[in-house]
Amino acid sequence: MDYRDAGVDVEAGRAFVDQIRNLVHSTFRPEVIGGLGGFGGCFQLPGGFKEPVLVSGTDGVGTKLKIAQILNRHDTVGIDLVAMCVNDVLTSGAEPLFFLDYVATGKLEPAQLTEVVAGIAAGCKQAGCALLGGETAEMPGFYQVGEYDLAGFSVGIVEKSQMLDTSQVEIGDVAIALPSTGVHSNGLSLVRKIVDASGLAWDERPALLGGETIAEAFLKPTQIYVKPVLAARQSGLEIHGMAHITGGGLPENLPRCLGQNQSIQIHPQSWNIPPVFEWLATVGSVSAKAMYNTFNMGVGFVVLVPPHQVEQTMTFFKSQDISAVAIGEVITGSGELVGLPS
Repeated sequence: MDYRDAGVDVEAGRAFVDQIRNLVHSTFRPEVIGGLGGFGGCFQLPGGFKEPVLVSGTDGVGTKLKIAQILNRHDTVGIDLVAMCVNDVLTSGAEPLFFLDYVATGKLEPAQLTEVVAGIAAGCKQAGCALLGGETAEMPGFYQVGEYDLAGFSVGIVEKSQMLDTSQVEIGDVAIALPSTGVHSNGLSLVRKIVDASGLAWDERPALLGGETIAEAFLKPTQIYVKPVLAARQSGLEIHGMAHITGGGLPENLPRCLGQNQSIQIHPQSWNIPPVFEWLATVGSVSAKAMYNTFNMGVGFVVLVPPHQVEQTMTFFKSQDISAVAIGEVITGSGELVGLPS
């Protein structure tokens, strides 16, 4: 016997690395040392920092991968993978420097996984970070043929004096929401359950989704907020806190950027909830409370700014083609959100 008899094709693995080499190199920053194929990726820290702090984040894509695999469309989930990591790193004020991925599959299918890596490279370009390396594991018997799983992590850098750590947030600060592109990469297990129970096919076009197929609505990649938010800080705007709205929605994620004895008063009528969430609530008979506790409800990222900078901040994001909107303010409390459906 040989390794191929056990279901692992070493030659296919080598060919796959050759296929993605140019995709990886296209993301490189000047600080990258060496190329693809070593045992570790090497990155020289950029200059100009007095007290550099490295910030790391790791995540996956979750069961959104199931939808991609059912539909045999793999060009967007790589963007999701990068977004889930770099948006988390950004909340500390850090600029993502590099990203590494881990791909596990039952049987290596180069065309399929090249699409995935193309998405990862696209996400890295959107975030301005290098795809420094990764690992592809062929695991027959552990995953079914055609199945794969993704994980990744990113490392960013921030000047210690510019780092956000909840201590800067003040009572009266205003929460400004940056819109999501849809459900992003959270709540997809509930999405799949709703779609399956509805009896609808993924290629159907419900009127409420505005002409999109169900698949198109839920495979939209997670928005990457890195460049506009970093540009906002570099322009001199005063941002006291940030939150990436992921699993658990606003109730779980927004309090994570607050200091002690602080809460946020939310005004749910201040932003328009995208039709995809209305469709899910209607078709799945999901309560308003469950919707807010599962999905981002159209809010993908939140920045907290002092009241005198609200208009200036929203004007700046508008110049970046981002329709920011004020959705609440920091009040005295014990970490809860006030005003959401209960």
